[in-house]
Amino acid sequence: MSHPLHRPVRDYYEGKLRSHGATPSGVDWNSQESQDLRFAQLASLWQDTPDGSILDYGCGYGALLRWLRARGFQGHYVGYDLSPEMITAAEQTAADAGAGSCEFTAEHNALAPADFVVASGIFNVRLDVSERDWREYVLATIDELAILAKRGFAFNALTLYSDADRRRSDLYYADPLDLFDYCKRRHSRFVALVHDYPLYEFTMIVRRG
Repeated sequence: MSHPLHRPVRDYYEGKLRSHGATPSGVDWNSQESQDLRFAQLASLWQDTPDGSILDYGCGYGALLRWLRARGFQGHYVGYDLSPEMITAAEQTAADAGAGSCEFTAEHNALAPADFVVASGIFNVRLDVSERDWREYVLATIDELAILAKRGFAFNALTLYSDADRRRSDLYYADPLDLFDYCKRRHSRFVALVHDYPLYEFTMIVRRG
């Protein structure tokens, strides 16, 4: 999927990577702890399938792969990111971690369906894009995740229920009920909305059944 918003998003995250390196700050997260907590929510999608294949859609510097291998996940991993600079960093992360069966690409055309598709943090930074246009982009990307997922997909997003005085004007705060309804009606009967962990966000788990 090619989209006009891809270039400004790529440029934004490459700027973060250049400033902070292959760290949570390099993909605009506050801390390692919050990043790990997000991964733990997403992992419920594949927790009973330790040898399934995973496509990490928006893989950044490959932090999820390292997290998975540290917890015994043995399946094949593919990391995709809009940014070639992120892909280079992810390949180095994998090499340093001895990460086993994995590959990385910045080429969307190279993607093939995987058992599970996961997207962490890719919907948060809307820059100066209108909320309406960004929502359309989010929905189009969810459709793409669904196309690539054989057994299920998961994503997270900042929540509209965030305290008003803590919101940033350049971020997108999604309505979790809106996206739950979208996924339920369009993609699967089996959808879980996880909104009970201590971050200003939610996680959507969509299974094929």
